[in-house]
Amino acid sequence: MRWSHYFAQLSVCATVLLAPFAAHAASEDDPWESINRPIFTFNDTVDTYALKPLAQGYEWITPQFVEDGIHNFFRNIGDVGNLANNVLQLKPHNAGVDTARLLVNTTFGVLGFIDVGTKMGLQRSDEDFGQTLGYWGVGSGPYVMIPLLGPSTLRDAPSKYVDSYTQPYRYMDDVSLRNSVMGLGIVDTRASLLDSEKLITGDKYTFIRNAYLQNREFKVKDGKVVDDF
Repeated sequence: MRWSHYFAQLSVCATVLLAPFAAHAASEDDPWESINRPIFTFNDTVDTYALKPLAQGYEWITPQFVEDGIHNFFRNIGDVGNLANNVLQLKPHNAGVDTARLLVNTTFGVLGFIDVGTKMGLQRSDEDFGQTLGYWGVGSGPYVMIPLLGPSTLRDAPSKYVDSYTQPYRYMDDVSLRNSVMGLGIVDTRASLLDSEKLITGDKYTFIRNAYLQNREFKVKDGKVVDDF
């Protein structure tokens, strides 16, 4: 089974299933909180007892230079999606930088394990199809919590399926290799977030929701967010 394809479809299905709960509005951005919170509790439990311990063990046994190389490798893969979405957003300069990063990191950086591009001053983009839709005026819609995948919005959740076409997993026929690489990518991502947990204060659900929505607005508007204060 293609796990990336499965999880992308799951995100779309989960978004549709949340619709009947709109009547239990808790806030303007999160009208489906009554179902989002139980899903968040499920995700948090899986993270606490499975994913987080794996990430901590990974950090403990992996030398820092190896961990950095693996992280760079997956970021290099992510530059394919950055390039595709910068093209769709008609940002030629950023698309050119993405192309240059892919070329130098994949060749001189040994498949991306060394981030040569950043050292050359080629700053990495962070784009996805949800941001592309936002760039062209599509509103984010209500906040949704997706099983296993975490926070998203009505606009961003289905966009994960589109972004899956820029990931290598869809094109890997060797099931064991595909699942191993995908699993390593998940653990690497979770390990990179361990230090961020120290920033969480108050109600964890509310903190993560607000942080996610603010971050998405910042990214969609390329940092040009109007300060209301």
